[in-house]
Amino acid sequence: MDKGNFQVTDIVVGQGAEAKNGDFITVNYIGMFENGQPFESSYDRGVPLQFVLGIGQVIPGWEIGLLGMKEGGKRRIVIPPELAYGQSGSGPIPPNTTIVFEVELVKVQSSAQ
Repeated sequence: MDKGNFQVTDIVVGQGAEAKNGDFITVNYIGMFENGQPFESSYDRGVPLQFVLGIGQVIPGWEIGLLGMKEGGKRRIVIPPELAYGQSGSGPIPPNTTIVFEVELVKVQSSAQ
């Protein structure tokens, strides 16, 4: 998928359940700038991130980029500012910055369960 500067690349295609809107998912990730310098990592914290996909708990680039990903998979998502933190930035991320995430989908709990 490539929408302008937004890019999704599968590093590893998972074999498990597919993430859909409304599913409770668990991910590990590394967030970095385009030059590869990391700014955040769930691996460093030792705690994966859990959230419901599709209800606005994470930035729009994640909502779009994780949809359809399969459990056990790993994706690289390049997110332009308009799908990330826009003109305001956030923490270490300056305004109008494209960011990159490598995301590993650890678990999908279907909303149908």
